[in-house]
Amino acid sequence: MPEQPLTRVIEFDPEDEYRPEPEPEPAPPRWMDGSPRIGIHTSIAGGYLNALESAQKLGCNALQIFSASPRMWAVGPSRIADVDATAFRARREALGLGPLVIHANYLINLAAQQPMLRTRSIQAFHDELVRGVALRADFVVVHPGACGECKPDQAVRLAVDSVKQAAKNLPPTSLRILLENTAGMGTALGARLEELGEMLSALQGLEVGACLDTAHLFAAGYDIKSETGLASTLDLIDRAIGLERVPVFHVNDSKIPLGGRVDRHEHIGQGKIGAGAFRRFLTHPRLSAAAPEGLPGRAFLAETPIDDPGDDRRNVAALWEFAGLKDQAPEAEKGFSMLTAAAKKKVAQQVKSQRKASQAASRKTRAHVAADDRLPRASRGRGRLSAPIKRSPAKPKNRRKRG
Repeated sequence: MPEQPLTRVIEFDPEDEYRPEPEPEPAPPRWMDGSPRIGIHTSIAGGYLNALESAQKLGCNALQIFSASPRMWAVGPSRIADVDATAFRARREALGLGPLVIHANYLINLAAQQPMLRTRSIQAFHDELVRGVALRADFVVVHPGACGECKPDQAVRLAVDSVKQAAKNLPPTSLRILLENTAGMGTALGARLEELGEMLSALQGLEVGACLDTAHLFAAGYDIKSETGLASTLDLIDRAIGLERVPVFHVNDSKIPLGGRVDRHEHIGQGKIGAGAFRRFLTHPRLSAAAPEGLPGRAFLAETPIDDPGDDRRNVAALWEFAGLKDQAPEAEKGFSMLTAAAKKKVAQQVKSQRKASQAASRKTRAHVAADDRLPRASRGRGRLSAPIKRSPAKPKNRRKRG
């Protein structure tokens, strides 16, 4: 019997090498299908899920929320419990709402010159981003801040550096930061579109975009009310920022006239910008959510006041109507509002109590001033509650006895 080799030599075929299949490109979210996205800022009072339910009942297919209290620094846990975040993501998917935009805390000042305030702002903004990742939000909107007495170019550098620091050590995410334009009050950054574009250029590595507010544009002096003014403003946005980098617009009318440099929102079509201007704005081909001129998934979100029950629902309906899409709007729940009659009454009572307390304090101050005016000049300024002046008893005069 012929000897058999103990081993058989197998020639290596390069084609047999294991090559892992590349990860498939994630499919774009449903809200980027080119359909118009319209919504409003909804309240998280009572839980994050309530914001989703409110958006659906108001006839929205997109929404904006706060991830925590917008007017106070966090005291305690700044993270969202996993069970709450999971429930929120599942319910949002079921309702088909998107994009989800988070508006950052109003106290955050990324351009602050004071080290303590700036450090606190960076940490607070980082926490906003972490909560955004947990909720699987699409965008977090933040105001660039104000530097006070420092020069604008220094303020820009501070804001850019703060954004970079806040975005460190985040898990992999598709969440994008959007810097919002401002109305131009005080030394706030971002009223000039060129200034906003400068900040975005310095943050290209983070793919930061812009969120533009119609009321802020108008108050800052950009005439979006007239047809020619809107055209020239869109040209400037495209040159300074790039329209493709503006996935979200805050659509608000303004109580302030053109160039007033004060931020005061009004109901859609009832302010200084007006219904005709919003029809032009919301139907402009360059601002659509569909190709070729528009941006898939672009959202138009209202941040309008709710003075009376139903104002929120009416403002959402106005956006759909002015966009010429009334027939495509999701059905709103009849009579629903985030402000109920009972809540309005409670708020009115709180305002009335605060006004009474303020008036009482004012009367007390006036009474003190009047009493002070009646005192001798040397005694003025001590107030009625001041302790009486203590005087040392007069020493008896030394008199010589006559002999």
